[in-house]
Amino acid sequence: MSYRESQTNGKRLRFHWSLSSAGEKFRGAQARAAQSGIPDLSAHLEFCRTAEDCDIESLLMAVGFHRADPLVLAAALGVQTARIKFMVACRSGLMSPTSFVQQVNTISVLTHGRICLNIVGGHTPEEQRYYGDFLNHDERYARTDEFLSICCSFWSGVPEVNFHGKYFQIEKARLNTPFLHGAGPEIYVGGASSQAVDLAVKHASCFWTLPAGPDELFPRIRSVLDAGIEVGLLVSLIARPTREEAISAAREMLKALGNAPRKVHKEFAQRSDSTAFGSTLALAERKPEWLTNCLWSGAVPYLGAPSIALVGSFAEVAESLWEYKQAGITQFLFMGWPDIEEMKLFSRHVLPLVRVRETRTRVQEAACS
Repeated sequence: MSYRESQTNGKRLRFHWSLSSAGEKFRGAQARAAQSGIPDLSAHLEFCRTAEDCDIESLLMAVGFHRADPLVLAAALGVQTARIKFMVACRSGLMSPTSFVQQVNTISVLTHGRICLNIVGGHTPEEQRYYGDFLNHDERYARTDEFLSICCSFWSGVPEVNFHGKYFQIEKARLNTPFLHGAGPEIYVGGASSQAVDLAVKHASCFWTLPAGPDELFPRIRSVLDAGIEVGLLVSLIARPTREEAISAAREMLKALGNAPRKVHKEFAQRSDSTAFGSTLALAERKPEWLTNCLWSGAVPYLGAPSIALVGSFAEVAESLWEYKQAGITQFLFMGWPDIEEMKLFSRHVLPLVRVRETRTRVQEAACS
């Protein structure tokens, strides 16, 4: 067994989906200032219930001025659903850590523990200032380290929390609302900078990264894997019965989008100080759009960094997911266009192939042990 395989041996792949475009097929093509922050609750509930039927583990609740508050929305959806978890995005500069833990714990009580966290450092200084946050990129990560240290102290069950740092001071803090079901939520950290990697190693259960080919990706994530932290991939999907149908769907999507979104994302990249956003757009502009047999960057200039997609037949996409597992990836966060239809195709045609492969591998490993 190779080093890479030993990192994922025995781990069942876990699958999540982004809720960020529920009810809006190409929300990511619009400028953020033009997007509505009023959620279509019926569309969100349909999305959640479809995800439950499709065996999706959790849904990402994105954060930003152009969206509804993710904690409030997770609570509203959580009390009307049964199994799906909510992966709530959080930036450390938006509220005090004590208030944040209190809200997260309250949602855990209301939903029987169906909440986890996606910690992000923020991607646009202009938007951070909307919330009174004037720190630069590196300082935001340093503050987030303090923020998570305080949060984890609450979830550790200590009688009171005391913390004196550069960005936060907490004295004799206590909360009477505990986190229900476990010792706190799972914590996901996303990013591409060295600060994001360090933050994940210190606090996360899983580090989110944007995709590259498996051989190119592994050196980037090895230090995280060596620290015993899982690594997940943020990647979109266009899976069809045949490769030709998938490529045709991708081309038709770009044709429907037109050229206007390219300007939107180029201007956003100029305002952003996110390493992941900037490097991914540069990659899409510089390299051939097929990074591997299935990994396609053609939609990035139109729909943003998370739109790097696995494009291919059901069997090809399942094989790609397995290749990423061998490179150390054990979780995936997907998007599609439109999401619900892509989610159903994944659940019916790709996921069974992955699970069969996992079962066969476990049997082979048991026979060899």
